Amino acid sequence: MKRASSRKDDSPSIEVQMTVPFHDLDPMQVVWHGNYLKYFDVARSALFDSLGVNLYGYEGNSSFMYPVIRTSVKYIHPLRHRDVFVCKATIAEARFKVIVDFEIRLVESGQICTEGRGEQVAVKVPEMELLLGIPADVRKALGF
Repeated sequence: MKRASSRKDDSPSIEVQMTVPFHDLDPMQVVWHGNYLKYFDVARSALFDSLGVNLYGYEGNSSFMYPVIRTSVKYIHPLRHRDVFVCKATIAEARFKVIVDFEIRLVESGQICTEGRGEQVAVKVPEMELLLGIPADVRKALGF
């Protein structure tokens, strides 16, 4: 899925290897579509952790939270029970909102199974005021 973005060639990214558990399957014996968002979240969290960014720990060290406002998914090839796959997360933008691109592919064959994108914004708490940009310290940590 080609997308226009301001992503730099050296944008931070991470790959997380996982294996499909039985409880993620639907009655057709493929991964239920909603579970791909869970895989995205695992990779997104690992990416933020690798960069020293805790977007979810605002309680004590920041007055901001970063809700996901949009997610898109393109299903290309189904994942099945015990498939070993990699979910790659890459920062595509972090100036006005945090945009993370995702790619899920099978380890054995390299087959791309899923592509996606998640968008998050900064919200000042407790006012619940939407910021028109990502705070400078977070932007810098995310490479923007």
